[in-house]
This record gives sequence, C-alpha cells and structure tokens, in this order.
Amino acid sequence: MAQTVFCRKYQQELEALPFPPLPGAKGQEIQQTVSKPAWEEWQAQQTRLINEKHLNMLDPDNRAYLLDQMERFLDNRDTDHAEGYVPPSE
Repeated sequence: MAQTVFCRKYQQELEALPFPPLPGAKGQEIQQTVSKPAWEEWQAQQTRLINEKHLNMLDPDNRAYLLDQMERFLDNRDTDHAEGYVPPSE
C-alpha cells in the first residue's frame, strides 16, 4: 500500500511522493505536505510557465519567480498562467 499524506493543495489524504522532489529542507517539507497528484499537476504548470515565459533556470530571478509560483499554486492562491495555453479537449 502506498503511503499517504494530507495534501495542502487538495485538503485530503492522498498518495505521498516517494522521495523529496527538491534538495534540502524545502524538499522534505514538500514531501510531507504535498500529494503525488498535486506535485504532478504543479510540474505540468511549471513546464508551461518555463516554456511560455521563456524562463532561464540559470537566472536566480527566474528560479525565485518559479519557487514563488510553486508556493502560490500549492497553497491554492492565484498564480500566473501561460498566455495562449488552451487545455486539451477531452
């Protein structure tokens, strides 16, 4: 049985991440408070932001921006969206 965590995004017990997604204390915190589905959703959002806004991950300002957007996303606060992104129709 997979381990579960009380997800701060979805406010319910869901499958936990198998390992910290980031190094250090921040990664440990995310593993303990964010579910695998929420993290996967963030990764898709992160990819759209990086691509559409042409973020350079070598730039400290761009990394700080993305970390701020991650916190906002995981806390269900307003986040920036990739302009022109249209979700695929089902």
